[in-house]
Amino acid sequence: MKRHTVPALIMAAGLLMTGCTEAGEKAEEKASDPTAAVLKVARDYQTAALRQDWRTACELRSTRMRYGTVEECVEDNTPDAPTATPSAESGEPDPSPTVDIVEPPRYADGSTPHPKATASRPTGGPERAKTGPVTASDVVTVPATTKHPAGYGVLITYTVQWPGKPATTTMRALRLIEEAGTWVVDQQQDISDSGAAHGGSPVRTALSGG
Repeated sequence: MKRHTVPALIMAAGLLMTGCTEAGEKAEEKASDPTAAVLKVARDYQTAALRQDWRTACELRSTRMRYGTVEECVEDNTPDAPTATPSAESGEPDPSPTVDIVEPPRYADGSTPHPKATASRPTGGPERAKTGPVTASDVVTVPATTKHPAGYGVLITYTVQWPGKPATTTMRALRLIEEAGTWVVDQQQDISDSGAAHGGSPVRTALSGG
């Protein structure tokens, strides 16, 4: 019968406890990392806004950025109900969102730096542009400003293609903050090509002045 000395048993128990502690700390650290949640909210928000799904977009905005209630936000952004454009081949609605350049929305922080891309009207309107899938990346911490609390910045990219023209890439920085236990968008700023080429984080730079 194999005998174990008391010191050996104590050492084994200590190693086991250490392993459990480290595993628990890593699991807790992973659970508290907001990166995945922040990226999902940013991507869902921009996708909904491009498709004029203002119900979803307004629900993903902070109270400050809604400029009122969710209902008021939806009403402010949908003066007319959009209609899907039928596809010439199938007669079904085109799944790709189309955009017009219209006046920017009214934000609670007063920032309207660039025109906003929204779904175009099916007939009688200006030329339509299609937007590609939304990508969310480059999560960075962003400090508080005079108008926004500290949070996380996310780089949003998607393509815009006007009929007969090559596609261009739109880059946008979103500030996400935690409000009532969930992540919401509190600020958005477009990033120019020169801003993207600037050293450092273009997301942090774009969100620092708003």
